[in-house]
Amino acid sequence: MDHRSALADFATRHRRLFVLTGAGCSTESGIPDYRDVNGGWKRPAPVNYQAFMGEDATRRRYWARSLIGWPTMGRAQPGEAHRALARLEAAGRVEQLLTQNVDGLHDAAGSRRLIDLHGRIDTVRCMGCETRSPRAALQAELLRRNPDWAALEARAAPDGDADLDGRDFSTFDVPACPHCGGLLKPDVVFFGESVPRERVAAAHAALAAADAVLVAGSSLMVYSGFRFVQAAVAAGKPVAAVNLGRTRADELLALKVERPVGEALAELSVQLEAAPA
Repeated sequence: MDHRSALADFATRHRRLFVLTGAGCSTESGIPDYRDVNGGWKRPAPVNYQAFMGEDATRRRYWARSLIGWPTMGRAQPGEAHRALARLEAAGRVEQLLTQNVDGLHDAAGSRRLIDLHGRIDTVRCMGCETRSPRAALQAELLRRNPDWAALEARAAPDGDADLDGRDFSTFDVPACPHCGGLLKPDVVFFGESVPRERVAAAHAALAAADAVLVAGSSLMVYSGFRFVQAAVAAGKPVAAVNLGRTRADELLALKVERPVGEALAELSVQLEAAPA
C-alpha cells in the first residue's frame, strides 16, 4: 500500500481523529518556521519568558522587531492544509484540532473544534489587569510612537518577528497598558512559560475521546506538543504523521508520510469525501 492509500486507510479506520498541527501547516502561507528537516534550529531560539518579563531591553528589542515582522503574520491567509482540515472537521472526521501555531489560520479557515495550545499572536495581553486587546491596534500605536522605524526593512522571521540585530533598541518606545499601566505581552506561550492548565486538560479530554492521532507539519521537538503523542501511545491509540523530515516521535508512529502537508491533507480530504459513509 502506498502512502497515499495508507493515509486514507488510516483515517477511514479511525474516524475520530485528534489532529496535532505545527509550523509546516503555515510555511505554505508564507510564515517562516524555526526548524530544519532534521528538527534542529535554523535560527536562534525565540525570546524567553523570563527575559521578556524581567528585562526592559529585551522587551524593547522584541517589540521593535515585532513592529517590522507583524505585517507578514497579519496578512497571512490560510493555506491548503488549513482548508483541508476545516473540510475534514465539517465531514465529521476531526474530534479535536490542537495546534502549536499561534497564527490563527486554522480559525480563519473555519476549524471550530480547535485549541490554540500556545495562544494567539493576534491578541495582546496585559500582565497586570489581564485585559486582552487586538495586536493590530498595538501596531498602530507602536508606529505612532516610533515613526522612524516604519521605513526599516528586514527579513521576516517566525511568529511575527523580524531580523533586526545590530540596531540600537534603547530608544524604542513601548506603550504600557492604557487601562492599568501594566506590561504588555503577546497572548502566546513563550519558551520557558507554562501552557495554561485548563488548555492542557481540555486537549487531554479530547484525546481520550479520539480513536487516533494525526500529526500534521510538526517535528514535535517541543515537549508541549510531543506529550500528546506520548499519551496517545500509552493509551494504545495509533499515531500517524505527515511531515517533511525527522520528528521526535518517529519510533512511536504507526504511519509516517513524508510529503508536503498541504498537498497530502488536501488529497486526503478528497479521498474521504469520495469514500462511503
